[in-house]
Amino acid sequence: MKKVPIAIEDFKEIIEQDYYYVDKTKFIEDILNDGAKVKLFCRPRRFGKTLNMSTLKYFFDIKNKDENRKLFNSLYIGNSPLIDEQGKYPVILLTLKEIKGNTLNLAYTQIKTLISDLFDEHKYLRKNLNERDIEIFDNIWKRKEEDYSNSLKFLIKCLSEYYNQKVIVLIDEYDTPLLTAYEFGYYNDILQFFKIFYGGALKSNINLQMGVLTGIIRVAQAGVFSDLNNFTNYTILNNEYSDSFGLVEDEVKVMLNYYKIGYEMLEVKKWYDGYSFGKDDIYNPWSILNFVQFKVLKSYWINTSSNFMIRELLEHTGEEGLKTLEKIFNQEEIAVRITENVRFGNNLSASEVWELMLYSGYLTINGKLDDGRYLVRIPNMEIMNFFKDEFLTIVFGNYDKVDRLRDALRDKNIEQLNKSIEELVLYTMSSHDITKYYENPYHMLLLGFFYALDGYYLPKSNMEAGYGRADIILFPKDKTRAGYVLELKRAYTKNPEKEVEKALQQIDENKYYVELERYGAKEIIKLGYVFDGKKVISSYIE
Repeated sequence: MKKVPIAIEDFKEIIEQDYYYVDKTKFIEDILNDGAKVKLFCRPRRFGKTLNMSTLKYFFDIKNKDENRKLFNSLYIGNSPLIDEQGKYPVILLTLKEIKGNTLNLAYTQIKTLISDLFDEHKYLRKNLNERDIEIFDNIWKRKEEDYSNSLKFLIKCLSEYYNQKVIVLIDEYDTPLLTAYEFGYYNDILQFFKIFYGGALKSNINLQMGVLTGIIRVAQAGVFSDLNNFTNYTILNNEYSDSFGLVEDEVKVMLNYYKIGYEMLEVKKWYDGYSFGKDDIYNPWSILNFVQFKVLKSYWINTSSNFMIRELLEHTGEEGLKTLEKIFNQEEIAVRITENVRFGNNLSASEVWELMLYSGYLTINGKLDDGRYLVRIPNMEIMNFFKDEFLTIVFGNYDKVDRLRDALRDKNIEQLNKSIEELVLYTMSSHDITKYYENPYHMLLLGFFYALDGYYLPKSNMEAGYGRADIILFPKDKTRAGYVLELKRAYTKNPEKEVEKALQQIDENKYYVELERYGAKEIIKLGYVFDGKKVISSYIE
């Protein structure tokens, strides 16, 4: 029985080492029939982008072409008339997924090392270079001072002259350095480098046969690609190439039957299906492979951008965002406006955060409205568990805080409850989150925290109750336990102790507790919280 290729992203290794391979080589035929000279494919992480790029390299590369030809003999492309294109072009494959420096200097060091290694791979070119070009080549090769922003264009020229043939350029995870730069605050500083790096290589380059890039999103700010001619962006909204990344249902069924676990198909569909890429329903390939290996239905998918996007979500959403988050937790559809570009600039807007979460795989398309907006939802059980479990782990560090909070609520230990919330704000919220004079960031933070307790408490946010809307009501699943009403305030005066008493007064005057009475909660505890930066002032009444 074939081995399961978990984390094996080299096409040649998969074929030669007899790993299970889902034949995606029609992707090659489609690319050859596609007239666009530069193509960008945007998909979530771990959906097969790197493997597809590796496949393209082994197919097109003029080096070792006869040996590589054997890799495709039993595959779709091996029986296509376009097999004649195999082994015709010099190929550059560059993956940027590891460029994740948290400072500008570290990012530049990583980029220089990556480019130097790429030049080392092609050091045989030196023997055909003139004296001037040898000096440029050697400076980059040896990581000395040189114009690295034009290094890719220079290498393309050298390869084209050596082989007397135009070059195919494959850039995997092109946007990782840009997403990282935005996350750590040096986006504008590194943007110019990548405008030149990508533009010089891909724009009107007479030595370029074709460029193929992959990433999560198309970065639109400041026109990273705006000047490229004959450029096409294929996202999850396009019907073209809709089944080229990820697995369609028939492919999953064949795999499960091969490994004699087809009886699990319905549960597998519930856990790992649900992504909508163009006209196709798609399964998460990373999760399917792990399930086949370990035969346990659980969450396997990990997205390295989790921290960044959750922080952006907490920071930029307002009252509507709170309602949207609650709908997501309740597995409801939400309507958002989706474009093919995400503009980073100085700040992401709330709508762009939802876009980023969609393109990153946390949400999926579930229809389109007449006004142009898309209906999006959580795709499957795996991502729902992410929101309930990994969300808390990423934002709050570990489950210890959640356990202490649950125990405090269950035991009516208000002192421990308040301490847990104080720790939550102190260690989780950044000063960047709390510069605005409203309580929404705190509200969202607590709401996400309480959703980890869905086995014990059902949280409701901004729920109509009594004469108004309560900030948060916690309905106990066990009605013999206490229910809680929380009123949240942002400190506006130098006397937050008085403000917290006003919060409790508001609960009583507006009778926010009546829904808990109607629900049949044995006991009701009213909690008031005032947030002053990272300080939390609290009080309660039973």
